[in-house]
Amino acid sequence: MIKARVTVTLKNGVLDPQGKAIGHALDGLGFEGVGSVRQGKVFDIELETDDRAKAEAELKAMSEKLLANTVIEDFSVEVI
Repeated sequence: MIKARVTVTLKNGVLDPQGKAIGHALDGLGFEGVGSVRQGKVFDIELETDDRAKAEAELKAMSEKLLANTVIEDFSVEVI
């Protein structure tokens, strides 16, 4: 079995109102020194294979077809 993590983030230059709201909330809670916040999402996925190359290819395909909107989001795949 292979465990992996797919991290999806907004591309640079894409507006991130949720990240901005989180930044304001952190400031309101008294956390100092937070310059900016960009939000994203993380998927932890288990694949029933021991073939690392096949798993990475499948995870990339999953990301491109469903997990990320590749028009506005970047993604990275990490086998853990």
